[in-house]
Amino acid sequence: MCAGAKRALRSAAVVMALLPIGAYAQGPGSAQATAAPQRTTATPMAPNGAGRVRTLTHQQAEALALKNNPQISIGQLNALVARQFVREQRSALLPSAALSVTGVDAQPGGRIAAGSLSNSAIYSRAAAGANVSQLVTDFGRTTNLVASANLQAKAQDETAAATTADIILAVDQSFFNALETEALVTVAQQTVDARQTLVDKIQALTDAKLRSDLDLSFAKVDAARARLLLLEARNNYQTSLSALSALLGFNDEQNFQLVEEPARATTPPPLTVEPLIGEALAQRPEVLALRDQVQSGEKFGRAEHDLKLPDVTALGSVGLVPARDNHVPSWWGAVGVNINIPVFNGFLFDARAKTADLQTAISRQKLTDLENNIARDVRNAWQDSNRAFERLSVTRQLEEQASLALDLAQSRYNLGLSSIVEFSQAELQKTEADISDTDARYQYRLTQLVLDYTVAAPH
Repeated sequence: MCAGAKRALRSAAVVMALLPIGAYAQGPGSAQATAAPQRTTATPMAPNGAGRVRTLTHQQAEALALKNNPQISIGQLNALVARQFVREQRSALLPSAALSVTGVDAQPGGRIAAGSLSNSAIYSRAAAGANVSQLVTDFGRTTNLVASANLQAKAQDETAAATTADIILAVDQSFFNALETEALVTVAQQTVDARQTLVDKIQALTDAKLRSDLDLSFAKVDAARARLLLLEARNNYQTSLSALSALLGFNDEQNFQLVEEPARATTPPPLTVEPLIGEALAQRPEVLALRDQVQSGEKFGRAEHDLKLPDVTALGSVGLVPARDNHVPSWWGAVGVNINIPVFNGFLFDARAKTADLQTAISRQKLTDLENNIARDVRNAWQDSNRAFERLSVTRQLEEQASLALDLAQSRYNLGLSSIVEFSQAELQKTEADISDTDARYQYRLTQLVLDYTVAAPH
């Protein structure tokens, strides 16, 4: 059960349990008027005096979250950043080319430049050329770096999918929590209407000296407390709308009119949890992301070990010298191969390779811990769903028995065989049964959503 629904139910239960509640109906056999409330009779207060009412279905809420929630956009942008890092690593495998333009104005007869060994002849000239270099081989280091970057990008995609799943679950929970609090507003509104009607009836009977002032006092107290219950229910409804609006990417509370889907067939959870755990470990995006990170760490570790190996690079240079001294040729060109062989760098490469190996070992342990936690979460969600499913039949029976008890208590009160206290207790039990039945239906739907989320199954 989400936190908002728990708060709503606890608030309603505390207020309802303080004192007896008044009548729902006026005559014998009219307890059917207290049956499970219809949502269409609820009139929740518009949040903050908001203007236009927007209808919102479950699917529309999810679509708005996917479009507007900044956390989802952040995950998608991080995935794009990771793909660019792959291009950075792959660039080392492609040729590198550069154009150069050089102009020199030397003193006449200048031939020797002190302190320079690379250009002992200095002539006035203007030249342009191109230099090209291409990695021939570094014995797999760059290839492993590219593979590591690819796996990191894949892991980031899975992380973005996990973020999306988290937001969608939060939206679903908030949406159904708002529906539940709206249903509790309906219960409270019906209670207020019924008790006010009862006050009017007993007032007329008291004026005719057919009921005592005590009965009228009880009825008025119950009516006042019903109005307090309605205020509390409306406050919880507005709080749930505010939470839903924030998840959908709005910075203020929206005046949504939630549209409940047609009730689908109530099916029990699976008989065993082991297949669900297997599915979760195979398809949860968090697990897939961490597995990719482990593989990425392994590739990066190999690349760090390959630092000790030489790298071979091919070089080429060509150009023209249109303005030159007679001693300088009109063009030049050269090709060559450079082999860089590491010898000693203070054990830097050893430390880097060891660090990469240790980081990979840490990732493996994180993966094991995550798999254990997911298996626990699936098992807990499955147990919660079973318990909520069993609660459905219990609350339904409770509602039926409470309706029957209210019929009998109302008949006895109308015949003068019992006091208003007995009648009020029966009404209290009926209202509590209505609340429990309403809560049970929504909570079972919420446990199904959580179970689907823990298994990463569509809902």
